Amino acid sequence: MLRGKKILLIISGGIAAYKSLELIRLFKKSGANIRCVITNGGTNFVTPLSVSALTEEEVYTDLWSLKDETEMGHIRLSREADLIVIAPASANLLAQMTHGLAEDLASTTLLASNRPIMVCPAMNPMMWQHDATQENLKTLKSRGIKIIGPTTGDMACGETGKGRMSEAEDIFTAVMNYFSANKPLAGFRAIVTSGPTYEPIDPVRFIGNKSSGKQGHAIASALSHAGASVTLISGSVKIPDPDGVKTVHVETAQDMLEACESALPADIAVCAAAVSDWRVDSYTTQKIKKGASKKPPSLSLIENPDILKTISNHKTKRPTLVIGFAAETENLDDNATAKLESKNCDWIIGNNIIENNVFGSDKNQITLFTTTTKKEFPISEKTIIARDIVDEIIHYLEANKLTQAAE
Repeated sequence: MLRGKKILLIISGGIAAYKSLELIRLFKKSGANIRCVITNGGTNFVTPLSVSALTEEEVYTDLWSLKDETEMGHIRLSREADLIVIAPASANLLAQMTHGLAEDLASTTLLASNRPIMVCPAMNPMMWQHDATQENLKTLKSRGIKIIGPTTGDMACGETGKGRMSEAEDIFTAVMNYFSANKPLAGFRAIVTSGPTYEPIDPVRFIGNKSSGKQGHAIASALSHAGASVTLISGSVKIPDPDGVKTVHVETAQDMLEACESALPADIAVCAAAVSDWRVDSYTTQKIKKGASKKPPSLSLIENPDILKTISNHKTKRPTLVIGFAAETENLDDNATAKLESKNCDWIIGNNIIENNVFGSDKNQITLFTTTTKKEFPISEKTIIARDIVDEIIHYLEANKLTQAAE
């Protein structure tokens, strides 16, 4: 069904807005997460209170609301959804979309969005037939926007003709079909590492890295939503396993490497885990006690296996696309490009953990390095960053005509 899918529903002005309430109910029943934007015209037909009660979320109406822009903001609204549905879509809102106007929260959100959009027109038959409306629809279709309806029937204005918004059940079916068909990574297999590794010193102490696993887990979830079969190999984290993803829990770097090798072959590997570079040479089975001198014990460290380098140089089962992460405190460009070359991976995703306070945060800011390009992404929610990374993966596979899954 739609479990875990994020849908932004925009309700514009028109008597058909009452159908949006039933549409929300269908979305919620199917497990989707719904946020709503209502235009000023839309509030004349349905109230924010009724919509909020059904979605169990705050409803957004005002572009200039200081509270809403501080807590959410139209940019986040425009980017966090898996799909934007406009129901009803008035002739006015279609015209605003066509001409790139940003006059209110709805039109500004749409202009700022890079997410797929589905519109469900509703208007008077003469308005629907007007050359301006038809030209607008032609332009929107050419931009990849999906048009659902309208249907023919009696109108609230007393006229009969084409312009009735499609029924909620039909729109719901179109959304279901969209998610069923729009799986660009269907058939592909992916491995994602996430979280820290802990290298034990004795039964109560360990060497580890700071990592919440939020970014790696978000990438695994985004890959799964795009249709990939995902194995997430996670260190010790406090966040839940993503839905629809096979999760393998590990503790040490050696455990993580063995789990990665067991998950091969795969088409895509994203090594987002914060793997400890070293472990103690000799594990002590009993807790180390303070001696009489109270001097700290000397620890002899040895290097852990390099998971990213091992996968990148695998002789028989190297994934088609291997992506590593570089968490740096300085010289991001130089360190990331050096890591790209030394590990023999295809991409490095770098971030400056000092400037952006990445660890444990819900936000991140990344730069994608390949052997020939560098692409910076703005600071965003880690879920948005994950989706941006998956979009880049999809574009790479399509551009290189890499459509066959690993055997």
